[in-house]
This record gives sequence, C-alpha cells and structure tokens, in this order.
Amino acid sequence: MPLPVSRWTAAAAALLMSVAAAAVAADEEPSATQGRIAVLADLRDAALRSDYAMDQLTVLSDTIGPRLTGSKQAAAAVTMVADAMRALGAKVSLQPVKVPHWVRGEERAELVEYPGRPEGISQRIVLAALGGSAATPGKGLKREVLVIHSLAELSLNEARVRDRIVLISVPFDQSLADNDQAGAAYVQGLVPRLRGPAAAAKLGAAAVLVRAIGGAHYRQVHAGDTRWEEGGRRIPAAAVTVEDALLIERLAAKGPVTMQLLLTPKTLPDADSYNVIADWPGRERPDEVVVVSGHLDSWDLGTGAIDDGAGVVVAMATLKLMKDLGLQPRRTIRFVAFMNEENGLRGAAAYFAARKDQLANQIAVIESDTGAGRPLGFDARVTPASMARLEPLRQVLGSIGAPVIDRSDRSLGADISPLQDAGVPGFQPKLDTRHYFDYHHSAADTLDKVEPENLRRNVAVTAALAWWLADMPEPLERLPVAP
Repeated sequence: MPLPVSRWTAAAAALLMSVAAAAVAADEEPSATQGRIAVLADLRDAALRSDYAMDQLTVLSDTIGPRLTGSKQAAAAVTMVADAMRALGAKVSLQPVKVPHWVRGEERAELVEYPGRPEGISQRIVLAALGGSAATPGKGLKREVLVIHSLAELSLNEARVRDRIVLISVPFDQSLADNDQAGAAYVQGLVPRLRGPAAAAKLGAAAVLVRAIGGAHYRQVHAGDTRWEEGGRRIPAAAVTVEDALLIERLAAKGPVTMQLLLTPKTLPDADSYNVIADWPGRERPDEVVVVSGHLDSWDLGTGAIDDGAGVVVAMATLKLMKDLGLQPRRTIRFVAFMNEENGLRGAAAYFAARKDQLANQIAVIESDTGAGRPLGFDARVTPASMARLEPLRQVLGSIGAPVIDRSDRSLGADISPLQDAGVPGFQPKLDTRHYFDYHHSAADTLDKVEPENLRRNVAVTAALAWWLADMPEPLERLPVAP
C-alpha cells in the first residue's frame, strides 16, 4: 500500500513533482525521466569528488600565465587544452582565427604641477594602458588634466577638452554588486571605458584616463579594452587606479593639475590563433550539439585564473565526467575554448560564421565567464514554455546550494551571444559575483582567488546542465528571432 503523501519528505515530494512536470513537457514516460534524473545525481556527485578542473587551471594559470591574444602564452594555452581534450578521447579540431596583437609597453605617469605643490615634488600615478591604446610621443606628453564624470559631461565640455588629458571618473557601485547586480555596476564604468577614448579623441583630447572598474580599492588598476572608430584618430588611453583618480579629483578641485604621461604600447599585425573545439559524440543525433564553453584568452596583468581560466576548465571537466562515468548522451556535447573574447570577440564571430547555415543543429549553448564564485544555479535564455523541462535540475542541484534557475531575455555570455540572437537557447552558471570585480582584469586575478570546492560545484552545475540538454528526447524550443 502506498505511503500517504504526508509521510514523504518535502524534497521527495518536490522531486516527484519535477519528474512529472518534466516528463509531460518532454512527452516522455516518467520512468525514463526518473532514470535520466539519476544520471544527473551521479554527475553532481562525481564532480564534487574530482580535482580535474583545479589541476587544469593550475597549469593554465601558474605554468602558462596571462594569455593576451597574439602572445606566446596564448599559443601555449591552445596546445595545452587541445592535448588535454585529445587525452580524454574527444574529437579535437582547431578553428583558425586571426586575432589582434597588441603589446603593452612602458607605463609611467606623475603629477608635476598642482595647487600647493612643494618645489621639486611630484606625485606618482598608477595606471595601465587600455587595449588598443596609442603611444605617447617618444618622451611622453605633459598636459593639464580635465576631470569629468560621464560621457554626457564630456560632450558638454568640447572647448575644454582640446589638447588636455581627460580623466573620466565613474565610480563602481559596490552596493549593486552586493545585491546580485554586479554586471549592472560594471556596465556603469564599462561604457565610458569603451567609448570615452574615441569620443575624447574626436574632440581633440591629447590622452584619456578612465577610473578603474572594480570594488576593491587597493591601488590596483583594472585593464580592459577600448573601442576605436574605423579610420578614426587614436590617442593614448589608460585606466588609472581608484585612489589616483580620487587624488586627481581632489587636487583639480583646488586648481589646475598637470600630468607627465608616458605610454609605449604597440599594435602589431594580426596574429594566427585558434578556437579549440572538442566533441564528445552523441549516440543518436551526433550532428546536433550542445556547446559548453569559456574563453581562453585573458588580460596580461594577472594570470587569468578567474577570467576566464575557470570557465575553460569547468567546460573541460564536463567532458572528463562523460568519460569517467561512461556517458554518451543522445546529442554531442561540444567543448569550445573561444579565443579573443577580451579584445575583439573574433573567436565567437568565427564559430558563428562557420555554422550560420546549420543553426538548426546548434541545440543549446552554455558559457561560463563570470569568475569562480560559489554557484547558485544558472541563468537560462529560453522561452517560458521551456522552463518546466529544466525543473529536475533545480531539485538535483539544490542539494549543493544551486537551486536557482532564472529565465532571462538578454544574451548570456559574450561569445555565445550571436547564437542566442539567432534563436539558440543560451545558459550561464549563476555565480556569487559580489567580489568578482575586486580582481577582474587586474594583477590580482591569480590562482589563489579560486576556492577548489566552489570550482567543483561549478563543474557539477555545468556538467549536469550540459548532459540534461544533450540527452533530452526533443530539444528545447527555439528563441524568437528579431526580424
């Protein structure tokens, strides 16, 4: 005689409900759905026992180090990841990509004139050139600094911008980051960093500084890219630490401030590189693929452990679990280590271009590129009707503190955005990012910032999601595509 519902634990009752809901949504027998849920639990538990991801990340971060496109380190990372995937028995291919080759040079700045300056005294300023920055003249340049706080303010001060060094000082709102809005906080500073240098160049500025985008104020700079218009004027551009931006603001409030600035970066001819692609073939529909990915390149100040070494090794570990557990889902799980996310997204463009005529075979895409914090679940860019089919994941991952499945209407992951815009359902792990921007693009992005247990949990979330999507009887509904 069946036990009354009141005797079941809440967890067991919820799991039964999720099985029923998922089975109905997938037009599948509940017993078959229950069997597939058991595999999810096996994947979760195996991930929590494995140090494979941390071992691979140690090689990427400590042995190879920073992986800016065009560098020897980026090339070494391609070889390392490809060899590791071959060792698993995956079908590996290298997709050629022409990438920017920008090289950081000497970086020096000091305030040489300011109100109240004692004779013979100057103030050192800590900065780092932005990707794509032009160089100063050979001995540097000496100009007055104009402080502004937005792009709108820049456009209103055209007469004052000409022939000055412009500092765009936009604060990072840590309160947003503390309340699950780290991305919104980052964008507030990102837009001035991307667009400010080109806008100031149009107005005749001699150089541009932007306040570093990050929540931890330890006088460390956060690097990043900037965007120049095709054929437009390029000028020296750099990120400056929060403390130094505030120093300049305080001094400028009292009177004119003059900086001596030297930047010597070089833009070399585009370099040859690759996306690393590794397929774990499906047993029934091998031409249909679920992509699990991260980006292999990184900025050059730190060693790229959290951005995005962690995302790459989580994707690698997904295939390792398939091998260890002897799993072969209905569809192919495809690992992709994208090249050039940081300063051009050319790897993403190359992958999309090669498959734009076969988009029906791209079933779902996952990218992890928000660090290595504790996972809370995942974000899903899917149709509302698809949510019920993901419900079993909530129950299985809830036991490790990752039960959140949030539907999104925005693109998730820069490298996989073109595929989502073309109708492919997209996913990204939902991580604790409260302190991600303390280290992002800085010299502090190093292996010690990664907690092994959090990394194992990230693998559990990503591997379970990838296998579930790849083994569904029928794929998720496609996203609507804008006309």
